[in-house]
Amino acid sequence: MPQTRVAVVGSANMDLVAMAPALPRPGETMLGTDFVMVPGGKGANQAVAAVRAGASCAFLGAIGSDAFGVTLKARITAAGVDTSQLRVVYGASGVALVMVNAQGENAIVVTPGANDALLGLTEEELTTVRAADVLVAQLEIPVQTVTAAAVAARDAGTTVILNAAPARDLPPELLAAVDLLVVNEGEAQALAGRGREEPRALLDLTPRAVLTLGGAGAWYVDRDGTEVHVPAVPVDVVDSTAAGDAFTAALAVGWGEGRDVVDAVRWASAAGAACVRKLGASVALPQRAEIDELYASV
Repeated sequence: MPQTRVAVVGSANMDLVAMAPALPRPGETMLGTDFVMVPGGKGANQAVAAVRAGASCAFLGAIGSDAFGVTLKARITAAGVDTSQLRVVYGASGVALVMVNAQGENAIVVTPGANDALLGLTEEELTTVRAADVLVAQLEIPVQTVTAAAVAARDAGTTVILNAAPARDLPPELLAAVDLLVVNEGEAQALAGRGREEPRALLDLTPRAVLTLGGAGAWYVDRDGTEVHVPAVPVDVVDSTAAGDAFTAALAVGWGEGRDVVDAVRWASAAGAACVRKLGASVALPQRAEIDELYASV
């Protein structure tokens, strides 16, 4: 089977992750139990996850000229991602402050840093997008850059998957280029005014959509009338930080490899479940064998 070529346009952050028994309330200081500093950002996470799921992947993003930027590029490259199109801009890299409680729930504050400087795409970057089988994008970078990438991909016949996180107003030209929208319940509510009770409301925006619901699984819907609930794979949850990124990347890889889209959602669900068993973002993203093992178990 030919290796799927994935291009990811998105954010790269350094994640500073603290574990504690509970998430602190405003004004409260809480003693934590563990700390890790790992590369993150939805774009970088999804690029690394795509490689681990079996694809080749090029990452289009921006890092700062600080020490975090040096570490980010080294770690993402070491994961097997093509970082030849990763820009370095003067100033701070993106940083995410992540707090995780004993149940694996998290609270995150992100400062975009260099991600906000990813404005427009060069012809070389657009060539990378056009050469991919699947483009994966999120919304932690300027939306006009996401739009430019999606339009170039559509015109080249490249499949476009948009993980609309964080939710924001989406220009019509971006929506017109999207083949599959991936959102969680909060994002669905913000974009379509409906959550889990009406996943088909997302079809006003896109021809296909996946609504992820954490431990309640995911819904796949399309304009052909398909509406399928995919249960979550039961696992012990340690940290849910990058589960959505593992899910989105595996969905792109599975669909790009020729799986039926519903089966690709099931495989992606196994990837998300494999991810939550470990602490951290990029360090928790599963290898293909882990995904296959959980997929085969249900």
